[in-house]
Amino acid sequence: MDYKFAMISLGCAKNLVNSEQMLYLLDEAGCQLVSEPDGADFVIVNTCGFIDSAKSEAIDNILEMAELKKNGRLGKIIVTGCLPERYKDEISSELPEVDAFLGVGSFSDIVTAVESCMDPDGPRCCYTAFAGNSEAIDEIPRVVSTGPGWAYLRIAEGCNNFCAFCAIPYIRGRYRSRKIENIVEEAKDLASHGVKELIVIAQDITRYGTDLYGKRTLAKLCRELSEIDGIEWIRLHYLYPDQFDDELIDEIASNEKIVKYLDIPIQHINNEILKSMNRRGTGEDIRILFAKLREKIPGVVLRTSLIAGLPGESEKEFEELCDYLKEARIERVGIFPFSPEEGTPAAQMDHVDYEEAQRRADLIMELQAPIMDAFCASFVGKTVKVLCEGRDEESGLCFGRSFADSPDIDGLVYFEGDCPAGEFASVDIDEAEDGFLYGNQSGYEG
Repeated sequence: MDYKFAMISLGCAKNLVNSEQMLYLLDEAGCQLVSEPDGADFVIVNTCGFIDSAKSEAIDNILEMAELKKNGRLGKIIVTGCLPERYKDEISSELPEVDAFLGVGSFSDIVTAVESCMDPDGPRCCYTAFAGNSEAIDEIPRVVSTGPGWAYLRIAEGCNNFCAFCAIPYIRGRYRSRKIENIVEEAKDLASHGVKELIVIAQDITRYGTDLYGKRTLAKLCRELSEIDGIEWIRLHYLYPDQFDDELIDEIASNEKIVKYLDIPIQHINNEILKSMNRRGTGEDIRILFAKLREKIPGVVLRTSLIAGLPGESEKEFEELCDYLKEARIERVGIFPFSPEEGTPAAQMDHVDYEEAQRRADLIMELQAPIMDAFCASFVGKTVKVLCEGRDEESGLCFGRSFADSPDIDGLVYFEGDCPAGEFASVDIDEAEDGFLYGNQSGYEG
């Protein structure tokens, strides 16, 4: 196939991995990726369908592509991922401008979808493929679009937690782990192409292996990943608090390649809210876990996600959450206003309106700001290892991330130096401002 196409990848890192798999399959089929959909033979919009804002973003992008198509500046439109999976029964009638829909279990059908859409003698009806959202994970190679120097490593798909506010299990299906040997093989391939940091992702990585091996196997996987030549950082994302065990904590503490940055979404601290949201464990369990992590892993940076305005949250429960944040001094916090998701139990529960939920989220960010500022200021006068990501055109400074910074959600380190993108530099930090660090390169890190 000799077609030019554009890719619009929306939503989370797991969705981006699926986009990268489609890029590989299309490249193998002879298609050429272009930077803009204007003038392309087709465009793929890989969507998120998780919350209202994500759904709106997806639909806005699709309608924008439809306008290009209407004006003769774009060929076909293919929509993939969570949005068509969630609304597969009605989406083709709601979006007649789209030429093909693929669900979350059908990314491997992308070449067939393109062939069907582009065939001038083919059927005029919309092509659809929905293979089921709990099937075994397709082991498809990828064209890595992140970096330089880092890549996501997806180790599982789906979720069994069924939190009352979350639609992910209904969209992405039940929890399925990839085999260790497949993950390690992919990681070795990434390392051979210059990847130095693996960001291990799944909806819940702490549960990894329970379906395949009958027990939690994340610690074992981390040990095997750390033995790969060229991999220097392993970053763990989305560890659920109820699934930690001593083996995992000891592995994180002792394994020098695992960066001491843990993303652990807790959502709230109040016992009744946690229970009604079908979260495992109590607020006291969270307090004990975080204290244990700080004791066992000196200097650990904790990141968490919170939801303001959950059903059952009055001013009393909100104050309890604020008091806990003042006490725990969590270095990285993401806060979101509650968004009732259709089809979830929480959507049927009484809750404050969106404006009040947003007000509470804003208050938490105000509370958190000095905590995060103090954390950043603690780096001044120190030398940190930074994975360089490039050079800022306006300032001329190199920029990158320290162990305490995950891509796209945390800050950056800007520094005077000549470090190539994708390599590590030692940077002497002399200033901290608005979540960013500034300094001077003092050497290279091996």
